[in-house]
Amino acid sequence: MYLRLPTIALLALSAAFSTVQAQQDNDPLTTGKLGSLLYHIDRMYVDDVDKNKLVDAAIVSMLEELDPHSIYIPKEDLEEVNEPLKGNFEGVGIQFNIVRDTIYVVDAIPGGPSERIGIRAGDRILSIDKENVAGVNFKNNDVMKRLRGKKGTKVDVAILRKGETEALDFTITRDKIPIYSVEASYIAEPGVGYIKVSRFSATTMKEFREKLTELKNAGMKDLILDLQGNGGGYLRTAIEMADEFLGDRKLVVYTEGRTSPREDTYSTKEGLFEKGRLVVLVDEGSASASEIVSGAIQDWDRGLIVGRRSFGKGLVQRPVMLSDGSAVRLTVSRYYTPSGRSIQKSYEDGIEAYQREKSERLVKGELTTADSIHAADTVKFFTMNKRVVYGGGGIMPDVFVPIDTAQSSAYFGQLVRKGILNTFALAYVDEHRSELVAAYDGPAAFNSRFVITDALRNGLRNAAMEEGVEEDPQGMERSKELIDLRLKALIARDVWNTSAYWQVINSGNPVDRSFQRALESLNNDTFQRLGMAR
Repeated sequence: MYLRLPTIALLALSAAFSTVQAQQDNDPLTTGKLGSLLYHIDRMYVDDVDKNKLVDAAIVSMLEELDPHSIYIPKEDLEEVNEPLKGNFEGVGIQFNIVRDTIYVVDAIPGGPSERIGIRAGDRILSIDKENVAGVNFKNNDVMKRLRGKKGTKVDVAILRKGETEALDFTITRDKIPIYSVEASYIAEPGVGYIKVSRFSATTMKEFREKLTELKNAGMKDLILDLQGNGGGYLRTAIEMADEFLGDRKLVVYTEGRTSPREDTYSTKEGLFEKGRLVVLVDEGSASASEIVSGAIQDWDRGLIVGRRSFGKGLVQRPVMLSDGSAVRLTVSRYYTPSGRSIQKSYEDGIEAYQREKSERLVKGELTTADSIHAADTVKFFTMNKRVVYGGGGIMPDVFVPIDTAQSSAYFGQLVRKGILNTFALAYVDEHRSELVAAYDGPAAFNSRFVITDALRNGLRNAAMEEGVEEDPQGMERSKELIDLRLKALIARDVWNTSAYWQVINSGNPVDRSFQRALESLNNDTFQRLGMAR
């Protein structure tokens, strides 16, 4: 019992890292002892053992002794884990939702194989390769396993479409499907553009530059860059994004580790948005690459950081491939902002405490009251304009925006967690798509004129009851504004796209008013007060 993790952890260096260790570490107290233990377990242990399983557990245990971001990725999971950062995967190119045991197409990704042959939002999938998938309790993973596949392979689907009396048969040739990291871009008000970036992937900068150019051509003078909830990605992509905002030869970030000498990275060519006011939105979900960008912007006083303290991940990982095709993302250095700040929060109390820290911010009052925020690192650093900033636990915003929990309720939580808001919006759009498209010529018109009626709320309530969520008049009343906004945004997404969703959410979010504070900061004296150019 007591042998399982501490001792088995010793096996991994011998079994999985033997080649690397042979080249780098011939200490008999490590490699010799580990090999000996593995030999004796194989020869003497009382029961049969799955050595591969033991080695996997050992690797995980060893990495837990290092830091929270050094992780092991089994061979079978490696491709799926890397997909969001590669910027594409291979499949048929649809977004779907399962509503009452029916698979609905939410969106056919533009330019993807499904969209090219005429599959569209609102279609219902009846069968995949002649296998019935309707009414058989399929889960999301069941659908993805059948639709994903190698580029060039084919899959047959039968579709039921509103207005058609018989099923429509399609043969889809799988292809590379883009995973977009720029979720939204639009003109928020005259002269002010908005771009939301959800991750820093291999394709992010191509998407970002295209949207930035479109907004500039549409008259954008100032930009709101939304990095809320952006957990990071490639370091190089973050550096390239910061480079678009900074002048030539300005330090963007530097990295340094025990075996990695300091490496400085500077801005280079002329960026697409070196002039004009910039506001960066961050929150407790903004991490790593998001913090590199916002830290560089803040240290150079290039823009305003609005929101709440970011996550606090300042460790750089490097992929290490193992002999069986699995991999480790191993922390090799820390990164520092131009002023010298390390924004990595402490992990001295262990991984569990580290992971709990973000959720505990609400309990401690940090997400609702600026006075509750205490810098972990008391060493002062200074921006270009001599403003004081702190490290040791994320990027502190220049303008704090609290979360308003007054409208949250258990009822709203159930509507979200059980997917009832999503499925109700999808069913509504499926029934009224043609009317909505005819009535509104785009997301802006929809946002300004569409109203959530009592009939819609009653329909949502009834749909919730069918899914086992009891009626809760007090919860509905308390969260009414929040429910209405989310439902309206989901309807906009299902009619148009994800950008339409954020256009609605940003216009009236009763919980997080960071977007509104960004607009206010562009219209008042905040930039001048903090010594930033208008």
